[in-house]
Amino acid sequence: MTTSALPALSDIPEDVVPGVLRIENSDKDETTPIIMDMLRSVYPHDQIFGEFCPVQGYVAAPPREVYEYLADTRSLEEWTYSLRGFTETEEPGLWLAYDRLGDATKIYTRTVANPDAMTVDYHCAWDQGRHLWMVYLMRVVDAQVVLHKPGSVVLWTNCRHPFYDENPYPETAPAGRPVWVGDFWEMFSAGHQLELDNLKAICEYRAAHGLPIKPDWMK
Repeated sequence: MTTSALPALSDIPEDVVPGVLRIENSDKDETTPIIMDMLRSVYPHDQIFGEFCPVQGYVAAPPREVYEYLADTRSLEEWTYSLRGFTETEEPGLWLAYDRLGDATKIYTRTVANPDAMTVDYHCAWDQGRHLWMVYLMRVVDAQVVLHKPGSVVLWTNCRHPFYDENPYPETAPAGRPVWVGDFWEMFSAGHQLELDNLKAICEYRAAHGLPIKPDWMK
């Protein structure tokens, strides 16, 4: 099943934001060595990222605008590596897309955002939308407060839910799919850093060029 492409990044000329890796310009085979190179053998990876996966970074863009961008589920169409084709389901607030890491894998997402704390939690699941057990916890912090400079600090944490180790709903999986989302856990730290770098590059480009961080197509 295919979906029509949303106008992601249509406000930015092609190839002018260096360092953004998306499945359209770097397929899995090309990107895997990049991710593997980001994993350092000088520390015990499992000790640091075995139970939790934290990544964080500075973004030279206004924190409220970065928060409002992230709080819109459709932003995932732009800065994530492989989530594409977001459409809202008949259930308000529940979005269906496809995770192209899993070929024809459906992914369901509900975004829970708090404008006062500037937290954005993506509750997701592969294959089915009844139990959204994959939770991506994000917070935008005013960099002026914590780094004494304008901009945003983005904090992102994942917890290793036990379902990463075994698919709890195998009957909903597409026939013949060779992978499960938990198979990628060891690469989450590098893969999420790659996506956070995408977020940084996109937001900073828009901020530097006087463009709204949340593009017009999402309004």
